[in-house]
Amino acid sequence: MNTPKIFESEYRFCLILWETEPVSSRELVKLAGERLGWKSSTAYTVIKRLSERGVLKNENSVVTSLVSKEEAQASEIDEMMDKTFGGSLPAFIAAFTKRRGVTDRELEEVQSMIEAYRKEHRNE
Repeated sequence: MNTPKIFESEYRFCLILWETEPVSSRELVKLAGERLGWKSSTAYTVIKRLSERGVLKNENSVVTSLVSKEEAQASEIDEMMDKTFGGSLPAFIAAFTKRRGVTDRELEEVQSMIEAYRKEHRNE
């Protein structure tokens, strides 16, 4: 399944949804006003757009997500990796570490992730 595109302001709105779902559309609009400074008309428009794109569902004024936070994040990462680094993980890591640097703790965490991945995929 292709994850629908979620733009930056919509993503911030979805963060509220993911944190509170299932939530009434009225409550979600209120929270968007409090946290994002949105007018209610803006929030209702975003609910409608995201519903049309298959990101969320608004049924009987109860809003739930159809795309998880993890799916949205993975889709953004895939798009950025393809566009910026030609899909190359080593190129991404090289650019990231050159710009930001990596602590020993982070290196250990990444190494543990690599080892876990290798164990899980060893028999494929």
